[in-house]
Amino acid sequence: MALHNLEVGACGISPERLATADALPRRERLWYNAQRGENHARMFASARPMLLELQISDFAIIDRLHLRFDAGFNVLTGETGAGKSIIIDALGTLRGEKADPSFVRAGCPRARVEGVFSLEDCPRVLPLLQEYGLLDDSDEQVILTREISAETGRSVARVNRQAVSLSVLREIGGRLLDIHGQHEGLSLFNTRTHLDLLDRFGDLLALREQVADRVARVRALREELAELRRGEARRQQRIEELRYLLEDVRAARPRPEEESELLRERAVLQNAARITALANDVYAALYEGREGGRSAAPSVVEAMARVAANLEELARVDPTVTVMAGTASDLRYQLEDLAAAVRGYRLGLDVEPGRLEAVEDRLTVLRDLQRKYGGDLAQVLARAASAEAEIEQLTHSEEHIAALLQHEAAALAELAELAGDLSRRRRLVGDELARQIEQAMSDLAMPNVRFAVHVEHADDPDGVPLAGRRLACDRTGIDRVEFLIAPNPGEPLKPLAKIASGGESARLLLALKSILSRVDEVATLIFDEIDVGVGGRAGHVVGQRLWTIAENHQVLCITHLPQVAAFADAHFHIRKEIAGERTRTSVTCLDESQRIDELAAMLDGTPNEHSRANAREILMRAAHWKDRRQGQPPGARGGRRGSVAPVSSVSQQ
Repeated sequence: MALHNLEVGACGISPERLATADALPRRERLWYNAQRGENHARMFASARPMLLELQISDFAIIDRLHLRFDAGFNVLTGETGAGKSIIIDALGTLRGEKADPSFVRAGCPRARVEGVFSLEDCPRVLPLLQEYGLLDDSDEQVILTREISAETGRSVARVNRQAVSLSVLREIGGRLLDIHGQHEGLSLFNTRTHLDLLDRFGDLLALREQVADRVARVRALREELAELRRGEARRQQRIEELRYLLEDVRAARPRPEEESELLRERAVLQNAARITALANDVYAALYEGREGGRSAAPSVVEAMARVAANLEELARVDPTVTVMAGTASDLRYQLEDLAAAVRGYRLGLDVEPGRLEAVEDRLTVLRDLQRKYGGDLAQVLARAASAEAEIEQLTHSEEHIAALLQHEAAALAELAELAGDLSRRRRLVGDELARQIEQAMSDLAMPNVRFAVHVEHADDPDGVPLAGRRLACDRTGIDRVEFLIAPNPGEPLKPLAKIASGGESARLLLALKSILSRVDEVATLIFDEIDVGVGGRAGHVVGQRLWTIAENHQVLCITHLPQVAAFADAHFHIRKEIAGERTRTSVTCLDESQRIDELAAMLDGTPNEHSRANAREILMRAAHWKDRRQGQPPGARGGRRGSVAPVSSVSQQ
């Protein structure tokens, strides 16, 4: 089903014509709407919407939706379950929030959400886009896309059509959109959020980051000192071990290959008798033959000499054996050399008395050295070679500890100065925040509320030195901050988490958001039924606050209060329609008469003359207030236009 194409519908109405606007002729009403749009364009020429377009496909009950938003205060109203919060959920996926497979419309393979944002007034986003290579220099827009698969449950994130990780989408989307839900008031009960709110309001985050850097420096120094001190006993033990190693190695004076040489010598000494007998037999066979050479069997050398002589004589008769004769002659000389070598080896076998015992003793010394210090002999020698350098380093660790202590003292002094400055500024900022919140709560029909920012410190013997005390300090500084409130006169200030009601927390959250919006760099703020728990009498002031926030931001708001909707610059109505067996939801940007009927329905369920008259009165009051806010006479202020693109639909199975 196509959404209503209401490009001509202006979302605003003049107080003096309000009473009869729904009865204006069509041609006059269209001319009137166009005139108000021109007035608005002149008034807000410098205010450009940040979220330009939103396209949603197959998301939850949404079939297809294409919305175009304008700058200022955009309101979405409709019955419960019509699909208002689904649009907020879809926008949440563009901020990197969890994308559940249940978001995919039944029967569809995937859901898709795409948002087009202006970069004109988003300087914090440009560095991120440049850092991740996502900036298109030819375009002044950034497009965030999220697709969710029904089959796998996984999602794909894109920035300017390029796939990115979820963390990158979360970082970029978080600087473009900020969503405040109806349950966010619960965060006010968490005291850990109070410090962040205070620092944001006072623009103290940069100074806090400096404190965090110094805290990290002090912690790093202390960890290094602790490691050195924990190793003090081990250090002394290690020095002793190294000194014993050096003494033992110097006493033993081993050589790298000494052990293998001794093992070979021991093998010879252990078999000396057998080796001598074999050497004698070999020599005798080679050179001596039998004892005294008197045996009929000549020695090998003698036999070879005879063979060589015979072949030489034969070669003189038959030259063909000349080569054999030469070979025989060579063998003869080689055998003589061999015999001489064996003779020298045999003569060298004379064993010194006690030599074997000396070799065994030396091997024992070397093996004891290896067993004591581990590894083989080469490893022991390598450790000994590096022992002196290690001893030198270990003996100077006390000097290193002394130097680290000096660095720690200097870092603590610097941290104390920064943390003290941050704490003083927080107290001043806390007083101003309390004053502004009390004023805002008074505007929200709670004039007797007292609010205070309580700052306290905790002692810590290892903390930073300030004003004669040692104060605990973490990355946020020395302060423990908590918001205190006294809703009724005569009551003492008590922690906000203990006494604030639902309505009070909703109003307090709105007061904080309206105050913090002045320093909030996120361009588009989204409020999902933040007025829950607020009565009709305070609804008018809630609308004022939200419209005031829209002076510096683009605001999208889901509300059930007609008093809030009356302040809208663009009013979108979401409703369900039954066609056949399907339930479809349409989104319409309301014109004057439609807007009166919608506010009347919000007041009384079904529009009638009485509820329409009340709706006109509510719109007139809102228009007069906005005119006064702009310093213009009643009726002079124009309204901002919102538009819904053609060929857009929302459907529910």
